[in-house]
Amino acid sequence: MKKLFYFGLLGLGLLEILKVYFIMPMPGISQQIESIDVAYFIHTYRWYFRIAFGIMILAGATSAFRIKRSWLPMLPLLVVVVIVYYFNFKMTAEAIFHEPEKLAFHSKGEYLLGDTSLLIAVAYKGEAKAYPVRYIVYHHQVRDTVGGKPVMVTYCSVCRSGRVFEPVVNGKPENFRLVGMDHFNAMFEDTSTKSWWRQATGEAVAGPLKGSVLPEIESIQVSAGKFFLMYPFGVIMQADQSSTRYYDSLARFERGKGKSKLTGTDSLSWKEKSWVIGIQIDNTSKAYDWNELKEKRIVNDKIGDVPIVLVLSEDNQSFAAFERPSESEIFSIQQDTLRSGNAVYDFAGKRLASEAESLKRINAYQEFWHSWRTFHPETER
Repeated sequence: MKKLFYFGLLGLGLLEILKVYFIMPMPGISQQIESIDVAYFIHTYRWYFRIAFGIMILAGATSAFRIKRSWLPMLPLLVVVVIVYYFNFKMTAEAIFHEPEKLAFHSKGEYLLGDTSLLIAVAYKGEAKAYPVRYIVYHHQVRDTVGGKPVMVTYCSVCRSGRVFEPVVNGKPENFRLVGMDHFNAMFEDTSTKSWWRQATGEAVAGPLKGSVLPEIESIQVSAGKFFLMYPFGVIMQADQSSTRYYDSLARFERGKGKSKLTGTDSLSWKEKSWVIGIQIDNTSKAYDWNELKEKRIVNDKIGDVPIVLVLSEDNQSFAAFERPSESEIFSIQQDTLRSGNAVYDFAGKRLASEAESLKRINAYQEFWHSWRTFHPETER
């Protein structure tokens, strides 16, 4: 019976460690191996395991403590208690990162961070809102509405990936919590089905809805100065006062100056932490080297059967991709104005001095090369 006590303690300790190990960036290979199904199984049935190990501990406790040095069994018991506490209340994603308690926004005249701060922006039905990267790298998700549409603005600093989704599951509004990460990308769990959703693709990777995909909303990564030029009526999210001590106040991450092994940047091209711009159209994806884009400012290309143009602003931060009207139309850029023959467009793709149609914007993402390659294994470059 004494063995039951120690087997129970060992099992409970390992359970709590593995429950976190497989879904957090822990030392070793936790994020490199295909462990998502194992992690989800442990998470789903954790209480069954806890009860079983608890029964073993109780059943063997009397025998374990019936020794001369009765304090000895207390040592492994205290170790397991500490493990249970830390791996449930200190080391989980929810315990480390929090959503903003209250959302507030600044207009152009009120905004304090400066024109060079980096944003993820959404415009819909006459309303434009932007979310500073230095804030959302901590929050991981911000829930809001733009033009009356619910939005879920997400960011994963380990992938350098910003995505905006419509938080709708099975046709109904849904709430999500940050549960951890897989292959270094943030994962969210929905409240209703407990499925796990990957931030980089919006796909459910575990649970009842595995294979489903969240509806994505058009977004753009721009500097604050460019955002207000494109949307003078727009507003930008303020700092959440309860989270200010966690923010990247020096903007090291957004400028690629961070020193962390997980979020630092490689300055050379096509390294694990090099920046790329990724675009996917239908089943074809392509990555563009950030360093080369800074040199050229504009790339006329074709992804699958779709002719596209990718442009970088003079601020070296804002970029956008558009579908070209035809493969024969070649664009150039000068002072952030796009030209093709006699047609002239602003950086938002709007046709100037004409009532003709604007360019169709395509979602494009700045991302670490390791992330884009992982989640788009067939990508061209």
